[in-house]
Amino acid sequence: MNITCFIRYEIDPFQRQAFETYADRWGEIIPRCGGCLLGYFLPHEGSNHVAYGLIAFDSLAAYETYRARLREDEAGRANFAFAEQKRLILREERSFLVGVPSTFMTGPRVGAAAPGDSE
Repeated sequence: MNITCFIRYEIDPFQRQAFETYADRWGEIIPRCGGCLLGYFLPHEGSNHVAYGLIAFDSLAAYETYRARLREDEAGRANFAFAEQKRLILREERSFLVGVPSTFMTGPRVGAAAPGDSE
């Protein structure tokens, strides 16, 4: 992973379930089109109208190839149409980031016992 496309969505909070369906569908579409889906994240605590999607690529050229494949993918087009029809995305912003490798996956794993906890 050299580049991560960080997508910030402003969603209709009353369409949270529809956005979850939309995000879930990308789980098959994005990898098929050449992206490494790191995940979608829904509001849980705090603001109820912001969601995120993270997709990694080897380069901006790989991202452009992915976008071309996505435009040709029948399920991808259908998912975009679903979001439009439901009007669940009010705004979308994309940023392209590079990670700091020494910071990836540091600390205890979610769901794992913390150091010093007894079982």
